[in-house]
Amino acid sequence: MSTAVNPNPKKPSVIVSHLRLLAAYFRFNLAAAMEYRGSFLLQVFGMALNNSAFIIFWAIVYSRINHIGEYGFREVMFIWALASAAFGFAHIIFGNIRQVSRIIMQGELDAYLLQPKDVCLNVLCSRTEVSAWGDLAYGLILFMAVWGFAPGEFLLFCTFTVFSGLLMGCIMFSGEILTFFLGNTTVISRLVTEFVISFTLYPESVFRGTVKWLIYSLIPAGFIVFVPLKIFKLFSWQALGLLILIDLGYVFGSYLLFRLGLRRYESGNLIVGKL
Repeated sequence: MSTAVNPNPKKPSVIVSHLRLLAAYFRFNLAAAMEYRGSFLLQVFGMALNNSAFIIFWAIVYSRINHIGEYGFREVMFIWALASAAFGFAHIIFGNIRQVSRIIMQGELDAYLLQPKDVCLNVLCSRTEVSAWGDLAYGLILFMAVWGFAPGEFLLFCTFTVFSGLLMGCIMFSGEILTFFLGNTTVISRLVTEFVISFTLYPESVFRGTVKWLIYSLIPAGFIVFVPLKIFKLFSWQALGLLILIDLGYVFGSYLLFRLGLRRYESGNLIVGKL
């Protein structure tokens, strides 16, 4: 009895294929980081401790005043926790976010162009930042310490962490890939990163005029922390769905920008082995 072999076996979808790549990189990067467990734990603890210093700052501020606009101490701790967790998530999964400009300028992109997977995802996921685990842990712990632990609320916060992390990462990534169009944009990309971080750490009410417009457009800190806080306090499925669509729109826009820039890329003729 012969067994027929399907000449055209069903291939996994593109999304599934790239999710597998993402998972494989995550396992590999985590295993590499854990090889030096003492260093890993030291970096994680050190980053969490560094972030904790700002709790003292805001505790002192709110010991003298009750509110800054609509923001009390708990609200400020929420945006701090979410900004930290989102930053950590982005840099754990996409550790090369702030290295893309250097990779382009030094011709290291060639190694990724030879691989069968999507170049953009491959570049971003091939590295992780160990200290980012400290940011993620700090954000999650701070949220539970201030707001308590309720499974539904914690799950919602984790959802915000994922999508805010994607949004924060894609804005930083967009600053990096301007190198395709403008040459060395290290200074610009660094400024974009600083703006993204800075705008997510202070109550929304301190921003006025042009800056208010900026945090809901070019540097969308509003969608990273301020809108999630509003949804968290007054939950709406429609608002959550719209926020996710907006986040994914920015992500898709940064991906298109990368693909456009890739057409302008000139090989650096750099011979690099990439396993």
